[in-house]
Amino acid sequence: MIAQEARAMRDWSLVADGPAFETPRGRLRPVRWHGRAAMLKISREAEERTGAAWLEWRAGSGAAAVHARSGAALLMERATGRKDLSAMARSGADAAAVDVLCDVLNELHRPGRGAPPATQPLGRWFAALTKTALGDLMPAAATARQLLATQTAFRPLHGDLHFANVLDFGARGWRAIDPKGLTGEPTFDYCCLFLNPDLERVDPPVAVRPEVFARRLTQVSRRARLDPVRLRAWVLACAGLSAAWSIAAGENPQIALRLCRLAEGHG
Repeated sequence: MIAQEARAMRDWSLVADGPAFETPRGRLRPVRWHGRAAMLKISREAEERTGAAWLEWRAGSGAAAVHARSGAALLMERATGRKDLSAMARSGADAAAVDVLCDVLNELHRPGRGAPPATQPLGRWFAALTKTALGDLMPAAATARQLLATQTAFRPLHGDLHFANVLDFGARGWRAIDPKGLTGEPTFDYCCLFLNPDLERVDPPVAVRPEVFARRLTQVSRRARLDPVRLRAWVLACAGLSAAWSIAAGENPQIALRLCRLAEGHG
């Protein structure tokens, strides 16, 4: 990855503007590109390349603008604003943060320029839940199968829109990063936010508080003009998928399981 970074730095005439840092899915370095603040990302996984193609297709509408892309290397605009949606949610401004997420998603679901890139269908995305769920995850798996079989529309989706994936770009406003690049019913895209910011850190809890969950259901269904019953069902399916992934990775699934219970009406 270091060699790929060096090649991109040379080919795109980039100047380092801070230390590189690693994430589970890639290596990132703040850079200057023709005097402008930018971020260079070298992806580790093919899934990230799909997301990069989706980001480029959005052409800066609702998402970070892509300046250049080649193989695993992606050069995009860098968020320089100081506002943080997770901090807002934890400090009593969750409703305002959720409004931002809904507004960004509403923009992302508008048509992009030209034909969208190849994306992964939701049915394949949910395989970890629908094909292997046992015990507490069986209701979520059954709900996911029913939703996938009755999708009301098919549209390119971000796939992982939550508090840490929408950043403050200053004068450009709030913009999304790190898409998965999926295709399916748009309602799904509004469900990842229901797990957060608790999946990042549980202290203080926000998403798993029953009153917050109930308010978010009403708020999101109104803001995005969604059927609240179907939205709740998609939240159950999404939480079940998150729990299935956590279990498979040997991680604690409790936040996702608690959200499953809330979505089932047992919270």
